[in-house]
Amino acid sequence: MNTLLILLFVVTYAAIAFEHPIKINKSASALLGAGLMWAVYAVMSNDSHAINHELSETLISTAQIVFFLMGAMTIVEVVDAHKGFDVVTSRIKTTQLATLLWVVGCVTFFLSAILDNLTTTIVMVSLMKKLLHKREDRLLFAGLIVIAANAGGAWSPIGDVTTTMLWIGGQITAMSIIQSLILPSIVNLLVPLVICAWMLRGQLVEPPHHAEGEHHGTHTSVFERNIMFFLGLGVLVAVPAFKTITHLPPFMGVLLGLGLLWLVGDILHKGKSAEERSQLELSHALSRIDMSSIVFFIGILLAVATLEHTHILTGLAQWLDQTVGRQDVIVMLIGVFSAIVDNVPLVAASMGMYSLDVHATDSFLWTFLAYCAGTGGSILIIGSAAGVAAMGIEKIDFVWYFKKISGLAVVGYLAGAAVYILQYNWMH
Repeated sequence: MNTLLILLFVVTYAAIAFEHPIKINKSASALLGAGLMWAVYAVMSNDSHAINHELSETLISTAQIVFFLMGAMTIVEVVDAHKGFDVVTSRIKTTQLATLLWVVGCVTFFLSAILDNLTTTIVMVSLMKKLLHKREDRLLFAGLIVIAANAGGAWSPIGDVTTTMLWIGGQITAMSIIQSLILPSIVNLLVPLVICAWMLRGQLVEPPHHAEGEHHGTHTSVFERNIMFFLGLGVLVAVPAFKTITHLPPFMGVLLGLGLLWLVGDILHKGKSAEERSQLELSHALSRIDMSSIVFFIGILLAVATLEHTHILTGLAQWLDQTVGRQDVIVMLIGVFSAIVDNVPLVAASMGMYSLDVHATDSFLWTFLAYCAGTGGSILIIGSAAGVAAMGIEKIDFVWYFKKISGLAVVGYLAGAAVYILQYNWMH
């Protein structure tokens, strides 16, 4: 059974990777793969009750991520409909692409640590549509945003889901992870950023043409733009605090914020005509989010879940432990694998495989795992939630990302890892 599941996953992955040559939508491949893998698992297993229980658990965790993604994307669309991003774009005066890249990279890095890498990517990639006309430029910036968001999320206990898992699980503490990973994470971003900035030297920013505006003549006042922009951003920033205070999943905070944004929007526009309101209401924003990418996300998570429930990922971790032996190499390989499959089950498998009795809180293993699992996902576009979000918003091709961005991500990943190992050896 395991062999068949692995084969199905490989075929599904290949179909996603070569979406454009074979002309089959990646969402269809992901859903088909997930459906077949769960069907095989169910048919070849004798315990239907256990299968249904596992599927229910998977559905809960998947739904939480999907609801969060939908909520965050809708908030971004609402802000966009009100031209709220003009608050930022009007203040960016640079005409040099390289300078803009530095600004975007640094903002993404630190914003990701405060929000999380997924939300930050959605906001920043959407923002690039307001700043850059050429699709080639937007794709390059989107790739760097993914790297920056994942690097920024790795050193913050709330910036990346895997770091949060380790934090909640007691494997790391907040201050220790910040102190240990801030420098490696900066290097992880700095290396690709320097290379890209050098490649873009002398090139000018080409802003979007006004004729291609997407708002179809809708008018919003400066007050309305500011209200919706700062409220939308405030809602997203408040989600980690909401989670900390209530201990509820982040998607509940996003949905609460979405309701608040909807209420404020209705109050702001109650005096306008029905035609004007229709372009600004949240219901219109919901129709603008990319459901195809969300469906793809569902398929990928469900497919990977079968590998987790059948202990294929755990077996892989154990095989690595027995075959490789060296902790630093194993953790770096886990980071590379996290670019292929979801880093959440990989980290979960590692947490189950290594005991806190043997590897104490804030030990080398856990801290380095937080770095590698958090930043390794940047190597492939579908290796992280941030990458999948960027893929959906900008319709980034898997092969394009592999050719243009993966090399940069690998160099940054290795450089950051080297810095962490040197730093650890120096401090211990």
